[in-house]
Amino acid sequence: MTLRVVFDTSTVISALAFPNGQISWLRRHWRHGECIPLLSNFGASELSRVLNYPKFRLSTNQQRELLDDYLPYCEVVEPTENCPVNCRDPKDQPFLDLAQAGRAAVMVSSDKDLLVLARTTAFQIETPEVYRRRFSGRR
Repeated sequence: MTLRVVFDTSTVISALAFPNGQISWLRRHWRHGECIPLLSNFGASELSRVLNYPKFRLSTNQQRELLDDYLPYCEVVEPTENCPVNCRDPKDQPFLDLAQAGRAAVMVSSDKDLLVLARTTAFQIETPEVYRRRFSGRR
């Protein structure tokens, strides 16, 4: 069974913008259909906004190319229900709501405000490293 997964913005950006980085393997993971990334309109807007940060120095075409390596693999879910668990950082709440509404098995994040909620939600919340071990163990 293919896992339904919510990747937070920083995880997706790290996988896309740093092709030799520690979590660049995620690109192959979603490309090969080894997970179903869930994405809301909020998440897509957030990705576009962050890719436009001056520190990345990406042209509009480069930003589009990076998004083209993620968006087609995503299932778009618009949350119709809220996660019963609230995050202390309101900017992270939409990711919890997406995971809840999309019936995700796991959320992948390095954000401490989300990781502290592990074992309090209907879905797992894991770092990219823990998620990789989970994935590696399924082969």
